[in-house]
Amino acid sequence: MASSLTKDSASTTGSEKTFFGHPRGLATLFMTEMWERFSYYGMRALLVYYLVSGGADAATGAQGGGLAMRATTATAIYSVYVSMVYLMAMPGGWFGDRVWGARKTVTIAGFVIMSGHLALALPGQAPFFAGLVLVAVGSGLLKANISTMVGHLYEGPEDPRRDGGFTVFYMGINLGAFAAPLVIGTVGKEHNWHLGFALAALGMALGLAQFLLGTKHLDPKSSLVPNPLSAEERKGVLTKVAAVVAAIAVFYGVVVAMGAYTLNWALVPLTLAGLIIPIAVLVRIKRDKDLSTTEQSKMNGYIWLFVAAAVFWMIYDQGGSTLSLFADAKTTDNVGGIHFSATWYQSLNPLFVMALAPVFAWLWLWLARKNQEPNTIVKFAMGLVIIGASFFVFIVPMNMAGDGKVSPMWLVSIYMIQTIGELCLSPVGLSVTTKMAPQKYASQMMGVWFLAVTAGDCFTGLLSLAGVSLDGLGIIAMEASMAAVAGLAIYMYRKNVQALMGGVH
Repeated sequence: MASSLTKDSASTTGSEKTFFGHPRGLATLFMTEMWERFSYYGMRALLVYYLVSGGADAATGAQGGGLAMRATTATAIYSVYVSMVYLMAMPGGWFGDRVWGARKTVTIAGFVIMSGHLALALPGQAPFFAGLVLVAVGSGLLKANISTMVGHLYEGPEDPRRDGGFTVFYMGINLGAFAAPLVIGTVGKEHNWHLGFALAALGMALGLAQFLLGTKHLDPKSSLVPNPLSAEERKGVLTKVAAVVAAIAVFYGVVVAMGAYTLNWALVPLTLAGLIIPIAVLVRIKRDKDLSTTEQSKMNGYIWLFVAAAVFWMIYDQGGSTLSLFADAKTTDNVGGIHFSATWYQSLNPLFVMALAPVFAWLWLWLARKNQEPNTIVKFAMGLVIIGASFFVFIVPMNMAGDGKVSPMWLVSIYMIQTIGELCLSPVGLSVTTKMAPQKYASQMMGVWFLAVTAGDCFTGLLSLAGVSLDGLGIIAMEASMAAVAGLAIYMYRKNVQALMGGVH
């Protein structure tokens, strides 16, 4: 597969094959990530629909054969699942740095993800939840390490091809995310749930095959363990993990023996953990006495941005839950007589990212040349206000729908507004995280940034577990107002936050 995407190009070493002028290993990582995202977003497009679909035909996998859960429970499961994917990015990075190395970790992750999708392809609740756990763990392991391997292909941060290489790589992410709801979503929702999940497994299998066949083109650094555990450290980690696993097993064994176990016994602890762990990580870093005064100040500024990002993702990630349920129940499923699956809406965000990202890149450069480019804080404020505006717009079709259905263009508009907000906040969030990271935590801070997604999703998950329907006008208006107020607050205090950030623009 990679060979069809490579081309001969003159280089400093002669006529070696490159991938659009980049090291050939980028083709391997591009295709691996594209297929992994194809499997992930395809499964995610089906998740909420499968959970709420009637369960009469679960044994056969025919349509209607979902798990027949309430919308609030389905939204809670979706939110917890997405939050765990991003939470697992931190231990995923740790495994790459200290146990297996990036290349081996990604290989293992691919097999774990594929196994998870195969489990989802089986009917029943037990394989379904086992599959979710496997996909979340595998995605966390892969997500944290494959980007590291892209960096290994270039000769340090000063390599002029580096930024372009990551741009090409992220195009692979969006290509996979765009195609998945159209293919996996349509097959799964309109024909057979479990066949859809099986297609997700096939996608990951293709990505894994691509990775194994093209691994020879990767940089040798990808096979190294940068900071391997000593024998004593390994023993300590194994002891602690065994103790935690034993404690959890005993606790849930008692709960099950008493006949008290319900799904909330699993969802509530995970949701609380997703809220507590990000706070605990930030507090631990902030209280580290090894940090200089400047680093302490930057962390104070970063906490403002972290909270803002959590509020942003709280709304943004409902594109796969609250907006998806509205798309299925309250939005017409045809344009000009052409019918389509409600899962297709999940392709809008990656489509808009691919279309608008170059426009935003040009816009920031144009403003920079005129010395008018907004700084990071203002971009964060813009992202929050825009994501809040998307939910204010959402209120209009919610009011219009009643017992009928509204035009698909309402959701197209909402997804486009949310993508514009994402392009204001997400890329600069990644950048500012690397710039403000204390030296001691340089390799861990990207995982900390992903914890903002975990916190935001766990907040909506907690609301759902409390019985709050996230598709109510009141809660939609509250979330929209929260984001808008947070954006305005950051803008009003931008000088204070900028002072804490030091020289970071």
